Amino acid sequence: MAKKFAEITFTPSVKAAQSRYGSRERNERFELLDDAGDTLGSREAEFIEARDGFYQATVNEAGWPYVQFRGGPAGFLKVLDERTIGYADFRGNIQYLSVGNLAANDRVSLILMDYPNRRRLKIWARARIVHREEDPDLLARLEIPTYRARVERAVVLAIEAIDWNCPQHITPRFTEAEAAALIS
Repeated sequence: MAKKFAEITFTPSVKAAQSRYGSRERNERFELLDDAGDTLGSREAEFIEARDGFYQATVNEAGWPYVQFRGGPAGFLKVLDERTIGYADFRGNIQYLSVGNLAANDRVSLILMDYPNRRRLKIWARARIVHREEDPDLLARLEIPTYRARVERAVVLAIEAIDWNCPQHITPRFTEAEAAALIS
């Protein structure tokens, strides 16, 4: 955990809960760290670009959270620089809940999972929707030519904080390819 993580997540009600349950003193040290925890290093970049999906949370105007799984071929979530990631947003069920939520509130949270190795990276960011006519070069950079899915727009995420999470309760799960490799 790092300082930016604590700044975003340790709200007064969270601090009160930490105090009530006896973890406030232990968690307070994250607020004092020198490491901001708002940039990606090579470890994070490799982890991000190896994922074939992630969970994305947005919030609507009424305050209701919405979590959606975003999937594609490994590497569809791309590191653009040490503070920016992005992905080509493929056509889905045409409800546009995430896109609509982001139009009203640009805050987004991602959870990226590596189930076999019990690793989880959390990312808090500000999202920007980019349409092809606004930046065709960016869309081209995010597209995956071999993946047969219609790209409707790009989502660019300016990172506010990152945090590697404890593996304690992550149940290992395997894709068909990973299971086949274990059996061979």
